[in-house]
Amino acid sequence: MPLSSNFQDETDKNEKPSYFNSPPLDVSVAFPQATPASVFPPSVSDYYQFDDLLSTEEQMLRKKVRAFMENEVAPIMAEYWEKAEFPFEIVPKLAHLGIAGYTTKGPGCPGLSVTTSAIANAEVARVDASVSTFLLVHSVGMLSIASFGSEEQRRKYLLPLAQLKTIACWALTEPDYGSDASHVNTTARKVEGGWMLDGQKRWIGNSTFADVYIVKKDTPGLTATKIANKIGVRMVQNGDILLKNVFVPDEDRLPGLNSFLDTSKVLDVSRVMVAWQPIGISMGVYDMCLRYLKERNQFGAPLAAFQINQQKLAQMLGNIQAMTLVGWRLCKLYDKGTMTPGHASLGKSWITLRARETVALGRELLGGNGILADFLVGKAFCDLEPIYTYEGTYDINSLVTGREITGIASFKASATSKHSRL
Repeated sequence: MPLSSNFQDETDKNEKPSYFNSPPLDVSVAFPQATPASVFPPSVSDYYQFDDLLSTEEQMLRKKVRAFMENEVAPIMAEYWEKAEFPFEIVPKLAHLGIAGYTTKGPGCPGLSVTTSAIANAEVARVDASVSTFLLVHSVGMLSIASFGSEEQRRKYLLPLAQLKTIACWALTEPDYGSDASHVNTTARKVEGGWMLDGQKRWIGNSTFADVYIVKKDTPGLTATKIANKIGVRMVQNGDILLKNVFVPDEDRLPGLNSFLDTSKVLDVSRVMVAWQPIGISMGVYDMCLRYLKERNQFGAPLAAFQINQQKLAQMLGNIQAMTLVGWRLCKLYDKGTMTPGHASLGKSWITLRARETVALGRELLGGNGILADFLVGKAFCDLEPIYTYEGTYDINSLVTGREITGIASFKASATSKHSRL
């Protein structure tokens, strides 16, 4: 028997309330009891005084980057994260920090040690993971040119890239090959005067607006379109790149890059740097949670007064100390030239695992406000998920370390038997 349509008819006739399309209340008005992340909390996570291990120059750079992120990025990040747009207005000011390229050496480049670069990267990620990812992708592109490019290419590209007057990206992942990156399908076919590229890349950060891939933007046959509907690092403009008979002249090929082993040298640095992103994210989440729990009152007392909340804070703080010291040791191994792929993989996988736990605890501590980007933690919770996956998933990185300590590679599934032993 069909239901009466009278209710629906009456509902259609009624106009929506006058306030239906009103803008949302500012969070400071809607929830005045706690300060939102647009006013970023002080840094209080260095419980074991890790700062003492840093040089004076590293400490100064850390403070400089921290001040920039707190003052320039924190007030606008929730808005841009919600819109999934990148705040290009910060790029000129970001350039003045002098960290674009991080370890890259060359005209105008910072040439920082891996340790110094990691400290700066963590301070960026402490406030916003998307800006951190933007800089890392750009810097990997710069490092590739510096490491494998000709002198002419270094002179042509590196200075404007270091000044962020042009933007780079680095395209490895493909729709069919993520973890199995050594088997990518994109081809470069030699033709007169250059090379013809055909293939497809996916999840490439900065790709929709980058000036330099070595393949220059707007080259015929090249398109890069934004990937929509991400739940993490939403300000990063990840893209799908299509290459259809894209001509690259001989002078634009990086002459020193000849195999995946060469690519792996860049990935070694990148993996260390990515390991410091979750450290920074966890630092920011802890800072935010501690302030929030002191400001927010329930049952006649600040949330910080409750035992279970103090236990969670202590667990988060312990994780951060351990993550930081593992990350620091990883940098020192790299700077000494003794870091192995297994070291880098264990560092990245273990740190991201602990960061996941830390940020999840922070989400619990903030209750309903833990799902709002305004209070950082919900945003950080989502931003950490792609970082847990990119630059090698937790599982793949664990297998890299496993291969190194056992001498047995286990990346490929064993052949299945047609007959059951049972």
